[in-house]
Amino acid sequence: MAKAVDPDKMTKRAQFVETFRMTRRSDPAVVWWMLGAFVLAAALAFVIFWVLPGDGVLSWIITITGTLMFGLLGATVVFGRRAQSAAYAQMEGQPGAAAAALRMLKRGWHSDPVIAFNKQQDVVHRLVGPPGIVLIGEGNPNRLRPLMTGERRKHERVAAEAPIHEVVCGNGEGQVPLPKLVRHVQKLGRSVKPAEMTDIMNRLKALDAHRSNIPLPKGPMPTNMKGLRQNMRGR
Repeated sequence: MAKAVDPDKMTKRAQFVETFRMTRRSDPAVVWWMLGAFVLAAALAFVIFWVLPGDGVLSWIITITGTLMFGLLGATVVFGRRAQSAAYAQMEGQPGAAAAALRMLKRGWHSDPVIAFNKQQDVVHRLVGPPGIVLIGEGNPNRLRPLMTGERRKHERVAAEAPIHEVVCGNGEGQVPLPKLVRHVQKLGRSVKPAEMTDIMNRLKALDAHRSNIPLPKGPMPTNMKGLRQNMRGR
């Protein structure tokens, strides 16, 4: 069996190829969507450049170059959106899906997957970012309630002044669906400054030092989310 490669150790080209393969497995029509976006964007760009004043060879070069660039941009945007949808569809219902999705967050966030879990593999993840501390539960809501309450109390003891948010990832009432999880935590506000985040993380180290080593729940977990994020941002 081939060993999974860490996206951090892959070249941008390899990341793009792997993301494209993953997307095409879940969304075979992605090629046609990209082609359609390319043609539509290129046609629109051609019309725009065509009506601009100018003539001669230079004008044709600018028109052709601009048309191709706009076409590629359109195809890239469509690919990014459908790749993201395919990734979420692949992760839906898998253990650790929320932790994998949170890798889509940009810089300025610190993620600690699976800081607590029970025998039924209901888990709690933690984010530290502009909103403060975000505890994210994943699993059965009834079993998660005492698990998250216990984690909240532990965090309040070591970081009492930090805002603490609780989010349950799922499709039930009052829960946040996996595809909307990243956007949801980003909308929690900006209550903590970078210097305060450093202080919070230092306080949490004392809390985590008393935890036993917590293994990730068994089961498949997509590992290419970071590569997907970098491809979508053009990195």
